[in-house]
Amino acid sequence: MVTGAILLGMGLIWYGGNIYFNILNKQVLKVFMYPFTCTTIYLGVCGLAGVLGWMTGLLEKPKVTSEQLIAFLPMAVFHLLANVLIMVSLGNVPVSFTHTIKACEPFVLVLTSALILGTRPSIPLTLSLVPVVMGVSIASATELCFNWLGFLSAMASNLASALRNTYSKACLKDARGDLSSVNLLAILSMQSAVMMIPLALYIEGNVLAPAAVAGLGLEWLPTIQKIVLAGGIMTIYQQVSYNILSKVSPVTHSVMNCLKRIAVIVASVLVFRNPVSISSGLGTALAIFGVLLYSSVKRWEGNKKKMARAQAKS
Repeated sequence: MVTGAILLGMGLIWYGGNIYFNILNKQVLKVFMYPFTCTTIYLGVCGLAGVLGWMTGLLEKPKVTSEQLIAFLPMAVFHLLANVLIMVSLGNVPVSFTHTIKACEPFVLVLTSALILGTRPSIPLTLSLVPVVMGVSIASATELCFNWLGFLSAMASNLASALRNTYSKACLKDARGDLSSVNLLAILSMQSAVMMIPLALYIEGNVLAPAAVAGLGLEWLPTIQKIVLAGGIMTIYQQVSYNILSKVSPVTHSVMNCLKRIAVIVASVLVFRNPVSISSGLGTALAIFGVLLYSSVKRWEGNKKKMARAQAKS
C-alpha cells in the first residue's frame, strides 16, 4: 500500500514536472530563441544537481574511473544531440506536434537495434509499430503549424535517443558497472554540458551577456532565473523518471511515458491554444495508440519468454 502510494506520488511529480517544463520552456523559447544556450544551461543544472546530491549525501557518490568516463563519451554525445535537437523542434513547432513526432521513438529504436545489433523484431512487434508510423505521418501531413526544421529536428532527436540506448546495450554492459541510472544521468549531463558550451558559443554567440538580453527587450535576471528554473524542473522529473524505472518493469515505464506524452499534448493545447485540425488530432491519437500497442506486445513477449524459461528449468 505504502509502495503504491509512493509510486503514485512519484508519477504525479514526473507528469506534473514534465508538463510544467514543456510549458515554461516554450514560453522561454518564444522570447529567448536560443535553443543551444538553453540546452547548455539545462544540462549544466542537471549535472550540478548530481554534484550537490553527492556532496550532501542525498545520492550515493559513485566511484568512476577515467576509463569509464571515456567509455561514456559517445553516449554523452548522443545525450547532447537528443536534448538540443528536441529544443530546436520545440522552438519551431507547437509542443503538441513535437511530442507527436517523439511518439515515433520506438520505431526508430527497433530500426537502429536491427541495423546495429542485428536483433530482429517479431512480426507482432513490427505490426504494432504500423499505427505509430501512420499516425505520425497523418499528423505531420495535416499539422496546421508544420515546419520542416521542427519536424526533422524531432525525428533526429528520436534517432539520437535510439543510438544512445543502442550504444548503452552494446558497449556499456561492463563499463557501467554498478553505477545507478540517476548517477549515470548526472555524469552524462555534465559531460554533455561541457561539450555544449563551445558549440553554443560558436552557433549562437554570447547571448547571455546583459547587453544581448536587453537587446531582445528582456530583463537579464528574470530571464536567467526562468531558464535555470526550467533546467531545475527538467532535472527533477528526469531523476524521478529514472527512480520509477528502477521500481517497475521497462514495459510499465514505457506505458507510463506514453500516457505522460498524452498529458503533455493535452496541456500544451489548452495553454497555448494552438490550432489542431481533426485529422492532425486523429493522427496523434493513432500514434499514441500504436505506442501503447507496442508496449503491450513487448509485455506479452516478455511474459512468454519467462514462461518458456520456467518450463525449461522444470
